[in-house]
Amino acid sequence: MSDKPKVLAICIHNSARSQMTEEFIRQAAGDRIEVLSAGIEPGSLNPAVVELLKEEEIDISGKSTRSVFDLHRSGERFDYVIAVCDKEAAERCPIFPAEKERLHWPFPDPSRATGSMEQKLEYIRPIRDEIKEKAREFVQRVLG
Repeated sequence: MSDKPKVLAICIHNSARSQMTEEFIRQAAGDRIEVLSAGIEPGSLNPAVVELLKEEEIDISGKSTRSVFDLHRSGERFDYVIAVCDKEAAERCPIFPAEKERLHWPFPDPSRATGSMEQKLEYIRPIRDEIKEKAREFVQRVLG
């Protein structure tokens, strides 16, 4: 059994916010934290998010989305569970038990971005940057 903190980032579709949260925690913590992401209704990766993470030298293009229910059925346990749903989706945001702490970081839904790819990138980029900062703060707090 690992003594590393285990973290689960969750949202509705596991297509954008939870994926970014997972990757930025991994980037900030290296191998000192185990981190996964999942959603209640797994969809497909948001192409704009894939592009925006490439700007941060993170490639998730080959990743799949994951169901929070599959993790629950498999008996996975997490020290920290971070829900990244916005306030409007809070009632649908998956509930998953946390051994130590359950957090809610309400970020706007990137799937609301409309227009050209460039317009979507412009809408989502500040969300990505907020998630990155929040993930860094979380890692500092957990690892000291």
